[in-house]
Amino acid sequence: MSGDARRPSDGGAPELDPVRLEVFRQLFSSAAEEMGGVLQRTSHSPNIKERRDFSCALFDPTGRMVAQAAHIPVHLGAMPLSVRSCLEHLELGEGDVAVLNDPFRGGTHLPDVTMVTPVHVDGELVGFAASRAHHADVGGMTPGSMPLSRELFQEGLVVPPVKLVEAGERNEAVWEMILANVRTPEERAGDLRAQVAANERGGKRLRALCRRHGPDRVGRFMEGLQEYAARVTRDLISGLPDGSYRFDDRLDDDGVGDEPVEIRVEISIEGDRASVDFSGSADQRPGGVNAVYAITLSATYYAFRALIDEDVPSNSGGLDPVEIVAPEGSVVNARRPAAVAGGNVETSQRITDVLLGALAEACPDRVPAASQGTMNNLTVGGTDPERGRPYAYYETIAGGMGAGPWGDGPSAVHSHMTNTLNTPVEALEFAYPLRVRRCEVRRGSGGKGARRGGDGVRRDLELLAPARVTLLTERRRYPPYGLEGGEPGEPGRNLRRPAPGAEWEELPGKCSLEMGAGEVLRIETPGGGGHGEPDAG
Repeated sequence: MSGDARRPSDGGAPELDPVRLEVFRQLFSSAAEEMGGVLQRTSHSPNIKERRDFSCALFDPTGRMVAQAAHIPVHLGAMPLSVRSCLEHLELGEGDVAVLNDPFRGGTHLPDVTMVTPVHVDGELVGFAASRAHHADVGGMTPGSMPLSRELFQEGLVVPPVKLVEAGERNEAVWEMILANVRTPEERAGDLRAQVAANERGGKRLRALCRRHGPDRVGRFMEGLQEYAARVTRDLISGLPDGSYRFDDRLDDDGVGDEPVEIRVEISIEGDRASVDFSGSADQRPGGVNAVYAITLSATYYAFRALIDEDVPSNSGGLDPVEIVAPEGSVVNARRPAAVAGGNVETSQRITDVLLGALAEACPDRVPAASQGTMNNLTVGGTDPERGRPYAYYETIAGGMGAGPWGDGPSAVHSHMTNTLNTPVEALEFAYPLRVRRCEVRRGSGGKGARRGGDGVRRDLELLAPARVTLLTERRRYPPYGLEGGEPGEPGRNLRRPAPGAEWEELPGKCSLEMGAGEVLRIETPGGGGHGEPDAG
């Protein structure tokens, strides 16, 4: 052997040369990906099986994330806080599985249910397997658990860290309590079992690694990968010009009042460290756009990670060189019991927009214009007349991505803090009393520029039975910004046609309404911002 690949004479673990580090990185990552495969195949709801609205990761014995599958950015940056919360509130032993969804204990919003499973080898704790999945209903005031709420308790069942499985036996009291508070207990039971199975698979793979290579050696590589991610982030930051970079943007409203919700950031670069300060952002609001700290952490992690050109591991070390200031009681760090249903899905996108807007001043060659800036959340719930049982349908809808110095923005994609798919028309119409009347690219909605922003989409959905429909959408008033002289993308629109041949009625960006059989809901999603002067290309 040569270079750093020396074999130590004391018989201990080999030094962490790049080749071995990469091998272990792939071993950890493949275990997380395999967890995701199990969760997808064994889940019951289209939201998890078809849209893949879930995330899986492995953690070291201290609760720091070691490896993640390529799943949902807003989940993965926050999951370490959920694991830490479980460690603080529970004593987890062999055969235990913890469950929680409390946004103020590391969660994001109530539909995102997290499971944490400790992994032991010969009685020694070697790490944790964790999964987070968006459940299509967890109770609350409207089907789908994404209401126009004014407090957390209206959004669904709040689950603090509690053992769902203890010493290999399911806690039937907790199990029954969860299922008694949701509209679709059979579907929830299937998805919860799928998460338990996914964690079991992650634990099995981690135990196999420890038995082959030894727990100490595996632990060293867990630590080494985090150190490597931190070093790469420091290198990124040190390559940016020292100074302070500011940007501000706004949410359309909070769903209760019409007043816009300001979000401001100042990023200060000094050497190989960065400070990200959200002081000056709006106070937390009565409506459900408030973000908990875990969401702000996730968005910051994502923004810096997106600037790194190298294929580096995504783990807890990646944010070590970054300090975050998020004033408590603000819309980016709300206090309990603030309503937070939309903070995870909408405010996370705007936090990302202001972060990238500030970073564009420091490195304009690496940052695109604003994406659609919304997940276009749609929930529909009622009773399926053919099956004679309740249903709850949830979906986020794609839009335009911002253009960058390198080219036009992609059209009809999920961007930034979401990484899900659309529900295929066939799966949607099979599972629910709904019919997709139209689904197409919204041509011309991308912002003009030397490089044009990507276009949004139009999706028309007909109800085949009466239902409650809730929309949590953004960028209906304030369009996605362009950069370097590029024009903004077109704002989105929500419309309703009450009867065939009737005029389309425009709906607010955030609303909840009863719709009857035969009514059609149309959602037009925003285009991305353009980049560069329109006449320069």
